[in-house]
Amino acid sequence: MAPTQGLETSLVTPAEIDEFARRDFPGNESVCEEVGPGWARVSLRVGRGQLRPGAIIGGPTIFGICDVALYYACFTAIGIEPMTVTSGLSIHFLRPATGPVLHARADLSSIGRRNLCGNIVAWTDSRATPVAVAQGVYVRPGAKAAKG
Repeated sequence: MAPTQGLETSLVTPAEIDEFARRDFPGNESVCEEVGPGWARVSLRVGRGQLRPGAIIGGPTIFGICDVALYYACFTAIGIEPMTVTSGLSIHFLRPATGPVLHARADLSSIGRRNLCGNIVAWTDSRATPVAVAQGVYVRPGAKAAKG
């Protein structure tokens, strides 16, 4: 059984996520394009300030969109919980990212009482040629560490 198989629909819509982001994160320029049960797809129009020499999108921008995509994917499973926070995120850059728009899709692989884990792919031209892949863990609000 797939970890997200129990999810039949997303608990949020892209419009609800974007409204939340505009209200609570006014500096966030990403757009939630699409969601489904346990996944979210995000895009970002890249500005000059996010480019390295050679018109290559900088690593922090790619890392950021991967983090945002996983944050939004968490909402599809638990609803909008602003205090769901990143516990860890690991990224592998695969090739230079060029182009005016950066995309990322996050898919949850595990939805637990404490943690939500997922995999993210980032691309510019085509999802078939990713610029980065990442794995991350978010901690649910109010989750307490197990006593051991």
